[in-house]
Amino acid sequence: MDFPPKRIPDSVTRRSFIGGSDARIIMGSDAGALLRLWQEKRGEVEPADLSGDMIVQLGTATEHLNRAWYERQTGHAIEHIQRRVFHPVHKWMAATLDGRVHQTAAVFEAKFMLPWNFSEEAAADKHMAQLQHNMWVVAAGTAVLSIITGGGRWVEIKIHADPLYQHLLLTAEKKFWRGVQNGEAPQLFGVEPPRPRLAAVRVVDMTGSNAWAEFAALYRKSNAAAREHERAKTELKALVPEDAKEASGHGLRAKRSKAGAISFDMVDAA
Repeated sequence: MDFPPKRIPDSVTRRSFIGGSDARIIMGSDAGALLRLWQEKRGEVEPADLSGDMIVQLGTATEHLNRAWYERQTGHAIEHIQRRVFHPVHKWMAATLDGRVHQTAAVFEAKFMLPWNFSEEAAADKHMAQLQHNMWVVAAGTAVLSIITGGGRWVEIKIHADPLYQHLLLTAEKKFWRGVQNGEAPQLFGVEPPRPRLAAVRVVDMTGSNAWAEFAALYRKSNAAAREHERAKTELKALVPEDAKEASGHGLRAKRSKAGAISFDMVDAA
């Protein structure tokens, strides 16, 4: 019988490093949660008891199913389950992995989310800091977010490492960790997570969008004029002599750059 792997227990050792779930708080927008995390790392308060949090417990209970479903759907195997890895240089950074994809070395992260108002964009945004942190710790180029929703839906989201965001994340985590050591209370860092590159698979009806209606009407109204404009530019460029650096007339001036590109600007007609 295939039993779920034994989970690594939380203990006082969690105070000695910043993990992926901590990164989400550090890069988040909840000042209260950030202050509590700082207090936990300093040993001033005990970590919150999540045994009564239904969503957290559902995530724990479905983790084995999530992993098995991912393997079945993709044909890829998950290894290094619940392995804790420390950054080779920054020893205060660690990642407790749900696993890694054997075939691609991608970081694997299993999540349970409620179906109401669920979107892939929101899911990626919510877990971006954790994924980027874990990818940074283990030097992975990609991560896989495997999500089971309460509506019986499974979603796979692939996330690529973002060097700029990881640099900002490292800066924020360093500042937070210094505060843990010297007693300086943390402040929100205020960095927007990168937009994930999601596969375009949906067909969306924009009939209910007023903004779409406004710009769709403008596009349709100006479409013919835009085509005429592009045709005029093409014909005008062909009329400019090859040895001319500037040509003008009838309220229009053409200039040729050193690279040979021709641009136009309107001038007052003489």
